[in-house]
Amino acid sequence: MNPTTDVFEKRLAALEHGSAAVATSSGQAAQMLAITALAHAGDNVVSTSFLYGGTYNQFKVAFKRFGINVKFAAGDSVKEIAPLVDEKTKAIYLESIGNPKYNVPDFKEICEFAHSKGIPVVVDNTFGAGGYWCAPLDLGADIVTHSATKFVGGHGNTIAGAVVFKDVTKDNGFKFSDYPEKYPQFSKPAEGYHGAILNEMFGDLAYIAHVRIELLRDLGPCLNPFGSFMLLQGLETLALRCERHASNALKLAQYLEKSEYVSWVSYPGLESHEYHENAKKYLQNGFGAVLSFGVKSIENPSGDQFSESGPKFVDNLKIFSNLANIGDSKSLIINPWTTTHEQLSSEEKIASGVTQDLLRVSVGVENIDDLIADFEQAFEIVFKK
Repeated sequence: MNPTTDVFEKRLAALEHGSAAVATSSGQAAQMLAITALAHAGDNVVSTSFLYGGTYNQFKVAFKRFGINVKFAAGDSVKEIAPLVDEKTKAIYLESIGNPKYNVPDFKEICEFAHSKGIPVVVDNTFGAGGYWCAPLDLGADIVTHSATKFVGGHGNTIAGAVVFKDVTKDNGFKFSDYPEKYPQFSKPAEGYHGAILNEMFGDLAYIAHVRIELLRDLGPCLNPFGSFMLLQGLETLALRCERHASNALKLAQYLEKSEYVSWVSYPGLESHEYHENAKKYLQNGFGAVLSFGVKSIENPSGDQFSESGPKFVDNLKIFSNLANIGDSKSLIINPWTTTHEQLSSEEKIASGVTQDLLRVSVGVENIDDLIADFEQAFEIVFKK
């Protein structure tokens, strides 16, 4: 184990209130390890459909090649998830703050249901910023994944991911050792590790040990040491950055909500957002740094249909960069329909919460007056005021 990566893993695990973490070469790699440690050929995973486009495609296409079926629930409630669960279900998968719908699941209800069925809950906490805005392991989840490229790194200069396992000193109602037949990879001799029985060798840490000593070793998506060093620099300013991110995002969302040029705004910190109550219940220190909105049509300012107004608005921004990343200290904007979710069908995009006119904004740490002024001048160009 590289000592720099070891320090990064321990610090991220501490921030997430977990027992241990495994760093990976990307967020996609983290998801791959987290899920394949649980599900094998013939098994299934139940996931919300409110997902990042890369996750949706990995679940739909790549996992199918491994013989793992991912069932997509129409939403993120137990009512929608429960009918899809069967005896072959090995995990329930959620995002702490959905990308780009910004849904916040009812963690308590979902985790209680999952654990009653002997199933762990896996949460992508990328938008939760390393536990700053959301701490899923404190809310009943068992496993957290991260694209550390985003808020953890904070500067868009390192691709990385991580898997974090829950604090085993706290009982959240689920242990793999209680289900030896359902999870034989922990209770039976490990073929790739001298026949060791992981539950006996590592106790309650058998899952994260399996991720490291078998999957990370065999599949190889390890994080390079310099990447770990860069992420450690990011962690030093995580709380400071996120405080400014959240403050700026709320002010920008409130500005957009009042703008004559905007047809709709989506941000969980707004009272108008459908998940605002869940956000107040499960988030802390603010409501995140990412929001979406739609620009009114140039041809019909009172309408909300997609037109060239959105792309023209983006092209005329001076501070915001048109990039697919989020969580950068710089402010970013993009149209997910044609980029991050482009590989999905129109139906899948809509199921994920993506509409054609949606512009996703990752609000940076610049002066909020400058950000609003940049939006204002771009709107004036588009609408020729």
